[in-house]
Amino acid sequence: MSTPAAALRKGLRPRRPEWAGRNYTLLTAAAIVTNLGTHGALIAAAFAVLESGGDGGDVGLVAAARTLPLVLFLLIGGAVADRLPRHRVMVAANALNCASQAVFAVLVLAGEARLWQMMLLTALCGTGQAFFNPAAEGMLMSSVSGEQASRAFAMFRMAMNGAGIGGAALGGAMIAAFGPGWVLAIDAAAFAAAGALRAFLDVGHIRERPPGGGLLADLREGWQEFAGRPWLWAIVAQFSVVVAVVGAAESVYGPLVAQERLGGARPWGLALAAFGVGTVGGALLAMRWKPRRMLLVGTLCVFPLALPSAALAVPLPVGGLVAAMFVCGVALEIFGVAWMTALHQEIPEDKLSRVSAYDWFGSTAMLPLSTALAGPAESAFGRSPALWGCAAMVVLVTALVLVVPDVRNLTRRTKEVAAQAAVPVPSTDAEGPAGRLG
Repeated sequence: MSTPAAALRKGLRPRRPEWAGRNYTLLTAAAIVTNLGTHGALIAAAFAVLESGGDGGDVGLVAAARTLPLVLFLLIGGAVADRLPRHRVMVAANALNCASQAVFAVLVLAGEARLWQMMLLTALCGTGQAFFNPAAEGMLMSSVSGEQASRAFAMFRMAMNGAGIGGAALGGAMIAAFGPGWVLAIDAAAFAAAGALRAFLDVGHIRERPPGGGLLADLREGWQEFAGRPWLWAIVAQFSVVVAVVGAAESVYGPLVAQERLGGARPWGLALAAFGVGTVGGALLAMRWKPRRMLLVGTLCVFPLALPSAALAVPLPVGGLVAAMFVCGVALEIFGVAWMTALHQEIPEDKLSRVSAYDWFGSTAMLPLSTALAGPAESAFGRSPALWGCAAMVVLVTALVLVVPDVRNLTRRTKEVAAQAAVPVPSTDAEGPAGRLG
């Protein structure tokens, strides 16, 4: 029997929402730690290349070295994450990221970093992310359930991106004050701390997969889930272009414009922080706004992703670039929550990581090529025309994907709809095989 004092203490404890269980809390805390380090490290890597005497082409090569293994190993990472305990895959990937960033930091601080070394170390980091991303997305989606899933995803993304605000702003300031090496060292420590948190995740609720079948069978089954839904592969195809051109604009041209026209790393860090503030605002909006046609609304929100490229093409003053990045962040976050909600609603739990891997693979497949070609494109056409081309491609492919009926018509399930869906009906595209966002 509880005493009045015990009851009072219990009443004073902050109540967590029912969807914010232990796994969800650990995943959110680890994502905050990781993003505090990573957002600054992405800026630091570009400026480490420039400070070592590299140019825009070298920045593009280092960025491509990170994304190429990410693309190559994503599908294998997804199959592994659906077969092994996902938290172990995540911890192993964090350990690899920690080691590669630590060596990168030591080389930069010693003034001994060479282009091939930076490419190799960022490639190792990309390999870690290839195994981490599908496992992490599958783990997050399996940690929430019910109609509050979209609110849980919005809260998670808000916390993650909120940490990105501090990471980008602090990273830009630290690069300006101390150089990029210390920012890379902080990122290594962040990966170590996040990996320690993820080691405590509980996978007991995830049903063990029966023995049988190999890697190719797993990949084939994931492909069937992915290819069976037009809304899924259409949006992934759209983002293969969007991620490629936005990635080239922000990872290659952005630091160059900042260095030559805006005053260096600090204003570029401020612009990235504004993007982070926008994502927090978008997440707050997504927690309250639940549009019925979630993918239609989400896709319309992809159009503003053209704004940062256009702002860099002019280039606008720092204030204009900050505003463009803020609007982009709001819009992208609304899309991201809608996309995660659609995947959570439509994809079986035991296939989440494989479908997520196809999603990541398709979305990032063209990124290594675009970042590697950013420097030659600047030489051939000029930086401003290249940036205007990036903005135009975002608008074009987003308009094209709206032609797909399933993108316009996929609806959010309510309790009433779910009850009706429980009645056996012949298979349709809305219930057949199916399957974010950095």
